[in-house]
Amino acid sequence: MLLIRCPYCEEERPELEFRNAGEAHVVRSSDMASISDEDFEAFFFIRSNPRGVIFERWRHVHGCARFFNAARDTVTDKFLMTYKAGEPRPTLGEQPAAGTAAPVAPEEPVKKKPARRAPAKKKDA
Repeated sequence: MLLIRCPYCEEERPELEFRNAGEAHVVRSSDMASISDEDFEAFFFIRSNPRGVIFERWRHVHGCARFFNAARDTVTDKFLMTYKAGEPRPTLGEQPAAGTAAPVAPEEPVKKKPARRAPAKKKDA
């Protein structure tokens, strides 16, 4: 199961508690009524869909119900870090300032135990 860290609750929770809310850091025009239809379409419908790291908005719907941002790798589906809404987009590879965005610890692979075989039945002589 995928675990996502909520920066407000400050704990990792199962992915079922969260909902994706689209691309993060999308800038809205200050005067929406005066923009052209093409510019409105680009703002409202067109989003990047890169292969690799993307910055997204998420909501902890079955927890604190707050929005936050996350950096996620679309190839591996791993969350690289999460940070509070309203904070600037972090530069990946830098250590975040204390009390702000915290990187998510990498998941350790689950080790499977070898299957136990049933003991052999004794033949009647």
